[in-house]
Amino acid sequence: MNTNSRIFPAVITSFFLGSALLAGTAKAEIVSRSKNLIIEQPTNLPELAQRPGIAFHLYTESGDGNAYLYVEQRNGQRLVVFDVTDPGHVKMVRTVNLSVPAPFEFAEPVGTSSILVRFYNNQGVAVLDLHKAKAPVLKTINGLQYSGHAEVLGESTFMVTNASPMDLAHVSRNYQVVDESNAANPLLLYTADLVTRTTTRDETGTTFLLGQNGLTVIRRPHVEEEYEAQTSDHGN
Repeated sequence: MNTNSRIFPAVITSFFLGSALLAGTAKAEIVSRSKNLIIEQPTNLPELAQRPGIAFHLYTESGDGNAYLYVEQRNGQRLVVFDVTDPGHVKMVRTVNLSVPAPFEFAEPVGTSSILVRFYNNQGVAVLDLHKAKAPVLKTINGLQYSGHAEVLGESTFMVTNASPMDLAHVSRNYQVVDESNAANPLLLYTADLVTRTTTRDETGTTFLLGQNGLTVIRRPHVEEEYEAQTSDHGN
């Protein structure tokens, strides 16, 4: 499965099709008239998704068919696990308390079910074990001194260098979603303030924004329906 983590331009435009008219629902979703775009604001999501986060990681290789989003909060002291398999019904799975020297960044995948995390201020690295996707475990490595770039060697081995890792400081940005389907009258749909991280799940066309007000989920229902149909066909 494919996931992409990246920083988007400050204005998100053309891939959001639909008319220039919004319609509110009972959950206060932001929906285009053609329903090609739905924005789930933080207040529509589980309570812990409304808290500020530092970084997050989208994991789709759990083997149970589900997609999980791991959100780092409280200066790295708490990891919140969300089930985002159905973007329209994000579920909080559990919280995991961590004892860490500093906030961290999700770095390179190592092996098939682990990801390297790199602590700020050159405080070292650790491995987040995702073999039990609903109950991740952070593991330190005795004797590991280097915290530079990690290179995978096969399925269960990796090496790290002593080169200084790139700057991990967040650069927060404001994002605005624009509907330009009517070129004569483009419309601003939504503004997300102080976003520090973005990631997209290509299979469902879902974009996640992590900002000062928590998590925003931008959905593309037609892509979700196509993916669900493909999944159902493979299951038959």
